[in-house]
Amino acid sequence: MTGEGRCSFLVPGDLGTRTGGYAYDRHIIEGLRARDWAVEVLSLGDGYPAPDAAALARAAQVVEALPDGALAVVDGLAFGVLPELVREHAQRLDWVALVHHPLALETGLDADRQRALFDSERRALAHARGVIVTSPSTARALADFDVVPSRIVVVEPGTEPAPPASGSGGDVLSLLCVATVTPRKGHVLLVEALAGLKDRHWVLHCAGSLVMDAACSSALVQAIDAHGLRECVLLHGELDEPGLRALYAQADAFVLPSFHEGYGMALAEALAHGLPVISTRAGAIPDTVPDAAGMLVTPGDVGELRDALQRLMDDAPWRAQLGAAARAAGGRLPGWAQSSARFASVLAGFRRQAVARP
Repeated sequence: MTGEGRCSFLVPGDLGTRTGGYAYDRHIIEGLRARDWAVEVLSLGDGYPAPDAAALARAAQVVEALPDGALAVVDGLAFGVLPELVREHAQRLDWVALVHHPLALETGLDADRQRALFDSERRALAHARGVIVTSPSTARALADFDVVPSRIVVVEPGTEPAPPASGSGGDVLSLLCVATVTPRKGHVLLVEALAGLKDRHWVLHCAGSLVMDAACSSALVQAIDAHGLRECVLLHGELDEPGLRALYAQADAFVLPSFHEGYGMALAEALAHGLPVISTRAGAIPDTVPDAAGMLVTPGDVGELRDALQRLMDDAPWRAQLGAAARAAGGRLPGWAQSSARFASVLAGFRRQAVARP
């Protein structure tokens, strides 16, 4: 594919994977096509950001097949661990890295793995024609990666309009957490915080994959059982859109104690539904959740998290005030058409004009 209005979109694994990053990719691809862009979607293989030899061979095959001059958008989950492949083809391809959040900021990494990911992503980004990030917070984080600021552009996710949540309508407060179960999302910490509030009437609904990190999911189940919360903490696993909409509709509040977020699409979705938010001051979350719409606590602080949840449960007027502010904030969020239009404009700007290539 060559020429403005055409791009190859390279993704790790399956584009249909139900995480925020993949959802962003799907919406942007759909939006580009709606704007008459010809978008070729190519999978780089599985296992990122720790690809095996088969995935690396697949990635090399895909990249080598791209024609000279192709505009290649690569999801950052893969781009950051392919520095040699990126460098090898930097002279003939227009690389655009789509960074949801730096790989080294993932929770649970040991020091050696963190350093290796940082170095790998820094080297890959050095050969990117441009870098698209999903929040100002991630743009700031890339300063440590020696990326020239003029090559970084923020394109925030869109948010679908949503009806206000109707709530549980009963005496049991319905809390909702939408996130793949991984260490970065803080599910175990949330269970520990809620364990100190057994005298209140609440139920926590957790929606998100339980298979992407089996060890983390096992630790979560153990924590639930250890605190005797099996009747109060319900693990729904990965849900389709109707199932997820049903949980948002019956929720009274949204909780996500992440250790880092590159944006927080589930938080934006909660705002669109008018849900009070309890989350953390981590990464882009303060940019996504206004002060009036929720309470943000220190990441990893179980005491602060428990105090915030206790006030949410005990102070109904405050909860309603947060909900009203959340609904107002949700109404100001960009839609996917707006985000896709900006993405298209950014891509066109990153495309090298007709230049001679060796």
